[in-house]
Parts: sequence; C-alpha cells; structure tokens
Amino acid sequence: MVRRFFASNDAFHGEFAQFLEQERGTGDDVAAIVTGILKDVQARGGEAVAEYTAKFDGLQLDPSTLTSDNVNLHSLAAQCPADLREAIDFAHDRIAAYHAAQSPEDHSFTDSAGIELGWRWTALESVGVYVPGGRASYPSSVLMNVVPAKIAGVERIVMVAPAPQGELSPAVAYAALKAGVEEFYPIGGAQAVAALAYGTANLAPVDKIVGPGNAFVAEAKRQVFGRVGIDTIAGPSEILVIADHTANPDWIAADLLSQAEHDPSSQSILIVVDQAVGDSVEKAVESQLKTLPTGERARESWTHNGAIIVAPDLPAAASIANRIAAEHLELAVEDPDALLPLIRHAGAVFLGHYTPEALGDYVTGSNHVLPTSRAARFSSGLGLYDFLKRMSVQRVGPQGFAAIAPAALRLAEAERLPAHARSISIRTNKDTDG
Repeated sequence: MVRRFFASNDAFHGEFAQFLEQERGTGDDVAAIVTGILKDVQARGGEAVAEYTAKFDGLQLDPSTLTSDNVNLHSLAAQCPADLREAIDFAHDRIAAYHAAQSPEDHSFTDSAGIELGWRWTALESVGVYVPGGRASYPSSVLMNVVPAKIAGVERIVMVAPAPQGELSPAVAYAALKAGVEEFYPIGGAQAVAALAYGTANLAPVDKIVGPGNAFVAEAKRQVFGRVGIDTIAGPSEILVIADHTANPDWIAADLLSQAEHDPSSQSILIVVDQAVGDSVEKAVESQLKTLPTGERARESWTHNGAIIVAPDLPAAASIANRIAAEHLELAVEDPDALLPLIRHAGAVFLGHYTPEALGDYVTGSNHVLPTSRAARFSSGLGLYDFLKRMSVQRVGPQGFAAIAPAALRLAEAERLPAHARSISIRTNKDTDG
C-alpha cells in the first residue's frame, strides 16, 4: 500500500521532509569504484578502457582506436524497421524545431557614459554524448542530446554507448546517424566518461559531457566536472501529478507508472484535493500493475518511493509541488493555466489531461534531459544554451574612460591592488607608484 500524507495535519511538514530526504539510489562504494576507474584510465588511456570494456561488456576493442569490427553504426542502422525510422525522423524534426527556437542573438548597446557593451554567443567546440546501450533501446536519448548540440553549432560531437557482447540497438544507431553523429565509440560506464574527459590515443578529450547513465556514469560525471563541463548529475526518474475531480483515474495511474517502470528507485507522487480521487487512482494503479510487463520494478518503486498527498486546495498543492521540485510535473486539473503561475520549481510541466509526460519523452519537442532529486530548484533541463557560451564584450573610448576610470581607480586602491590601480592611472596623467 502506498504511503499517504495529509497536508492539513500538524505533523505533515516534518514527516514529508523525511520522506523527501530518504535515499533513492546506490551505496557509498560507487564513488570509490569510480575514482579508481578514472585514475586508471587517466594513467593508461585506451589500454585501461579496453580492459574495462572486456570485463564489464564482454566486448574486445582495439586499445589504440577503441573500436570493434562487430559494432558498426551504418550496418546496425540498416536493421532498424521502417516504421521506427519514420517515428525517429518525426521526433528528430520536432526536437530540432523546438531547440532552434531557443537560439539567442548577440547584442550590443552604448550606455550614457559612451561605453559600448554587449555579449556574443559562441558554440562549444566539442561535446561527448553518453547514451545507454546494449539491448536497451533509447533512440530518444540520442536525439535529445545530439540535436541541440548540432543546432548550436558544436563542431565535434562524440557519442559513446555500451555494446555488451557487441549488441547495440539498431534504433540507437539510426538515431545517431539521423542526428549527425560522425564519431562513435562502443564504450560505456565510468571508463567511457573518463575517456571523454581525459582522452586516449585516438579519442581526443571533449569540453563537455552530456547524457544519462547509471549510478557509475553519474558519479563519474560528478568527479570529472571542472576538468570538463557536464549537463547534470542525473538521479532516479520522477513524476509528480496534481489531479482534481476532472482527472481520469486510469490515465493518472498510467502516468504514474510510466516513471515507476524505469527503476525501483524511481519516484511517483500524486497530489489531490479530494481524497476520493486519490483512492480511485490508487485502485487503478493496483489494477494496472497486475498486467504491466514491467510491473515488478514498477511496484517496488510505487511501494517504496511513491506517495499520495491530500492537500486542502490547489494553491496548497502548488506550494507542495514547489517543495518537491520534481523532474516532471503534470497539472491534470480543470484549469491548468490558472495553476501554472503558482509553479516555480519543476523540470518540465505538462498541462491538461491530454499531455502525459510520456509525450514529452519522445515527440513534443521539449527536451527530456531534466533536473532530478529536487535540482529543479536551481537548474533547468537540457537546451540549446547548454551547448553555447556567452562572452561579454566592451569598448571604452577616451571620453568614456574619463567618465568611469576614477571610480575604478578608487576601488582598486581600496582593495590594495596597486597593479590594478596603475593599469588605470597610467592612462591618465596621474600615474602613481601605488
């Protein structure tokens, strides 16, 4: 039976805080294991990557090239069924259109002191994209990470994906070629992240690593951050649904289970203002779990990490939603537009009864790489901006210099930085020895 909370109870805030803080994931030993792998790859390069790939994936690689004759994107892509290729093409075009609309513009202006100010946007030079591989088929992950990088103008996009025993999904291969991947290595895990960050004989290091992976991949990204950029440290999948009396319980149950089926550590939460709605949804969840092929792990997720919260009204529900800051938030209510302004923290919001989160995973065009573990409080989902940098630009002429230099000089003196001060004063006729 799923856990229930009543927001009107005095003990709610304390009990719910404990619920949100409960561990969902792996043990502490992951960090130590990853540290060892990263150091080994940094020291031995391709030899270490090839050894870990043979050990964990049963795939023999050429250490100098990190390639295998058994894994070829073009031959694999040819095996992708025609109807699936059409679906991938359809998703690609929608994702491309959405992210193209995010393109920022360079800007400049001259202020009242005559100073020319502005900024320019430039694309990253190289990006590594991690894609889950093997028998799992996640072509959507390829598109969500590669397409915006391409649109941003990233020159070099390196895709890595594990291919256990030489197996890689034809759909993933087709999506990679459709999105424009030209450099691919059949490697995965922390060793793949290490190869992208440090480089090997044949694989030049990249500037940023994006894409989802397991706990070892997430920890590896955490540890190499600073040497390279990363998109986010992904945690278990999450969905939060706010539902009122107009919601269809069967639909909401299916939406909750769509995330619960990812992993036993996933989290599905329902907020209702009518306890009867919560009862109906819980009953529908139990019914669907009986026939769901992924029901075993979905049930574990729902039982251990799921919750139904009864709120006194929709504004209170929105306040609780902001506290949760979920990866995905569905507003399955009569007037979602009225509720939306009250939402401040969520990775992505889905409005109305015909906008299930699953559509966003594939074909709305919005990116499905989103902040988890309450990180939506301070971060956003993947977008075009993640593959761009903003450079500030300024130009000061003699008159502008005369207008602003005295204040800069005074600040430099106050901070006891004489070289800063001289850099300013030397351009006047008031040079000092500091």
